[in-house]
Amino acid sequence: MSQNAIEITGLRKTYASSKGAPAKEALRGVDLAVPAGSIFGLLGPNGAGKSTLINIMAGLVLKTAGQVKIWGFDQDVNPRQSRAAIGVMPQELNLDPFFTPRGALEVQAGLYGVPKFQRRSDEILELIGLSDKAEAYARTLSGGMRRRLLLGKALVHTPQVLVLDEPTAGVDIELRQMLWRNVRRLNEQGTTIILTTHYLEEAEQMCDEIAIINHGQKITQDKTANLLARLDGKTLVVTPANVIEGDIPLPAGVTLTRRPHGILALNFRKGQINVDTIITALHKAGVSIQDIATEEPDLEDVFLSLTSTTS
Repeated sequence: MSQNAIEITGLRKTYASSKGAPAKEALRGVDLAVPAGSIFGLLGPNGAGKSTLINIMAGLVLKTAGQVKIWGFDQDVNPRQSRAAIGVMPQELNLDPFFTPRGALEVQAGLYGVPKFQRRSDEILELIGLSDKAEAYARTLSGGMRRRLLLGKALVHTPQVLVLDEPTAGVDIELRQMLWRNVRRLNEQGTTIILTTHYLEEAEQMCDEIAIINHGQKITQDKTANLLARLDGKTLVVTPANVIEGDIPLPAGVTLTRRPHGILALNFRKGQINVDTIITALHKAGVSIQDIATEEPDLEDVFLSLTSTTS
């Protein structure tokens, strides 16, 4: 196995025309490498091609062209091994309402050919916090519990790669925190995690590396810290001790926005201007500073800047 858990080259998917609608090219030559042992973010707007990409990796959709390797297994050469290496927690709640959580895990394990003596149903139920609901019908579980059960089903065959497709969509804070604890624990045990989410603050906090796709193409892939560093903008937020009216002479390249309660927001490029230079200019203008803070660009700013340029 190489240092990458997933290796995708030239991946294309075209959906045939249907009912008068033209053929749709969902993926247009995507190259993607997911490092083994990482928590990897796969981000993009609605309709960017994320779900198609995940479904191809899971073996649920046939690709039009390209190569997909999962844990070193080529899908075309070793389809069974490549599918066994990946587990997917889907966004949709696709549970049989008449199965209990334990029954659902046992059936899922059987579908993957896991021998009974190797099944970990009770261990997984404890991991996802459903031990006390092991014999309850799935239809009686809350929405959050059903989402936990989806995670459990994805883990029954102990996959090396786990895909989480919008795992926290519509869930409460407690469940979200529990899910991330479990994800970090699985990652520490060696599982490679691929995360798709529209909650970009989660991706920023969780992911080591991120790829962004739009209109069926990968537009960037980099370490999360490197992506955040791409936007050089910074904001110095100053709460004056005195009321400031009129113009304030500022260094070239600094723009001033006045916020409620007299707060001054000074925008600048940190690679061009030093904070000390701005503070000195404020003092010279007679501004007495009561409080000061800085605001850095976040992943949402990076995401919007990249996807807006490719729309």
